[in-house]
Amino acid sequence: MKNLILILTMMLVTGSLAAQQTRVEITNASSVSDSRLNSNSVPDGYVLNGQFNRILIFRFKYQADLLGGLDSLTKVNNIKNAVILSGIGSVRNYHLHSVSNRTFPTKNIFIKDTIAPADIASMNGYIINGRVHAHVVLTNADKAFGGHLEKGTNVFTFAIVTIGVLSDSIDLGKVDDKNYR
Repeated sequence: MKNLILILTMMLVTGSLAAQQTRVEITNASSVSDSRLNSNSVPDGYVLNGQFNRILIFRFKYQADLLGGLDSLTKVNNIKNAVILSGIGSVRNYHLHSVSNRTFPTKNIFIKDTIAPADIASMNGYIINGRVHAHVVLTNADKAFGGHLEKGTNVFTFAIVTIGVLSDSIDLGKVDDKNYR
């Protein structure tokens, strides 16, 4: 009986360890631009003027990879530049990253939980020259959390993402370039 209890206890401990959230911090390679001071030729802020050519609503089904689906539908619909206006739904698991320091070189913390479900409370971001840069806020019974959406975040019930497509002529190339400073 003692052996059975010991085996069951070890199985419970091992099973809970396998189900834990993983966190990996990555330091991005330092570059010459990391040590460069801000340039007076780059304004503190600037405005890009445009209007939506069309609004698209993407819907994803159970088990679809959310970022992979956004990438795929961006290509299929020939979207070069767009604004991710909103997103709702739920996920079966998540994979996100966010910055984890205040000085260059930048560090990112990647958070992955393969078994934790969550609601999508919000999604926003941009499609820049065909590349999806999406941020998501997720919620569970205890907290809200979020960051950059990574592949490996799979839809649970459904996910709906609304995209405002801009003209191809607008240049979004520097909006998320950390070196443009």
